[in-house]
Amino acid sequence: MTTTPRSIRFDDAVLARLRHQASTEVGNNVSALAHRLVDEGLRMAEHPGIVFKPGPSGRRAALAYGPDVWEVVKFLREIDERGPAALVAAAETFAVDVGRITSAVSYYSDYSTEIEGEIEAAEEASTRAERAWTVQSRLIA
Repeated sequence: MTTTPRSIRFDDAVLARLRHQASTEVGNNVSALAHRLVDEGLRMAEHPGIVFKPGPSGRRAALAYGPDVWEVVKFLREIDERGPAALVAAAETFAVDVGRITSAVSYYSDYSTEIEGEIEAAEEASTRAERAWTVQSRLIA
């Protein structure tokens, strides 16, 4: 990815909030924070119902008041249902309406590489946790 310097103007109050937020994050980089916020804002505008949440694995796309997009995609892959029945099953499982599941699928279609990476990271974390549990079980059995 290449970047090009741009001039952008913020009013004093917004700039102060941006600087404050950057100071609380790793790296303290106002430019990187502004870039991330603009990118996330554009993605949310393109995909209504999608928000970004922080967490141990970093920021990730999620349904507002619902699961992460990667969780929805992983669920849809793992169930036996296909088509509209799969969307209904996911909506019931995650206790959200079908339209929100469709939003997650739409987001995935535009950012599949990102979501694939999150699925892979979650599977690796699960494998590590299972190995740790197995070792602990042997030690204390």
